[in-house]
Amino acid sequence: MKTLKEPGKPAGRNVSSVLETVDVESGERTVLAEFDYLVEAPNWTRDGARLIYNSLGRIYSFDISSRESTVIDSGYAVHCNNDHVLSPDNKLIAVSHHTQEDGQSRIYILPISGGVPVLITSMAPSYLHGWSPDGGQLAYCGERNGQYDIYTIPVSGGVETQLTDLPGLDDGPEYSPDGRYIWFNSVRTGLMQVWRMKADGSEQTQMTFDESNNWFPHVSPDGESVAFLAYRKGDVAPGDHPANKNVEIRLMPSAGGESRTLVKLFGGQGTINVNSWSPDSKRLAFVSYRLKEQN
Repeated sequence: MKTLKEPGKPAGRNVSSVLETVDVESGERTVLAEFDYLVEAPNWTRDGARLIYNSLGRIYSFDISSRESTVIDSGYAVHCNNDHVLSPDNKLIAVSHHTQEDGQSRIYILPISGGVPVLITSMAPSYLHGWSPDGGQLAYCGERNGQYDIYTIPVSGGVETQLTDLPGLDDGPEYSPDGRYIWFNSVRTGLMQVWRMKADGSEQTQMTFDESNNWFPHVSPDGESVAFLAYRKGDVAPGDHPANKNVEIRLMPSAGGESRTLVKLFGGQGTINVNSWSPDSKRLAFVSYRLKEQN
């Protein structure tokens, strides 16, 4: 089952957060900032200048050169979780906001400079993960009738299209840069593994076969590599992606093949829920965590 937040309140945790980048060739990690509170899920802007992240319901823009954060005015959407995505032209941001009426996550779009959010998905819960390269479609995980599957919907709203329909959780759908494929993660073979399908939902193909639970595949802008988050087998239930675990960020070729460990860290939920590749495909942004001492 997908880990849900408390209704109407994106969950806080007793942690400090470390916003980092890693060079995908050398593995060298660089700390950009440390926060004494929960920060999650950085998106890298296509000009390479900023990271967009969420913290305690709000969306922030982090300037990499000045190391300063600015809140993005999202109107009434102030209960956003870590499922947010930038439009291909970076003029808009789509967020998953827990509505006041029922506390369920729905998808909204607003200008990245700030503005009034527009509701896209009336059905809930819906957790955003992908925006098609042509700008026309959103891809997300939705729970309907007790089952979590992958859906797409036009960015203007309307009728959603269901792409998966098997027992167990399918999550994390994200388009390849050429728009031909949607990558996702699924428990359908036992452990959580990375899968790929054509953008219309056909040819669903397993891409990882590791003895671990693999979440949130993110394809590099050059289309060559896929980063994902790996939990140790036995550490978590296959359908769960909790916080505060020893995890790895791994890389694999987008054509398929063995993965390699890029980073070992304490994290999980919030580390790389959304695509955090740099525009030149040379670095990844992520968040690691430290537990605070209990008073």
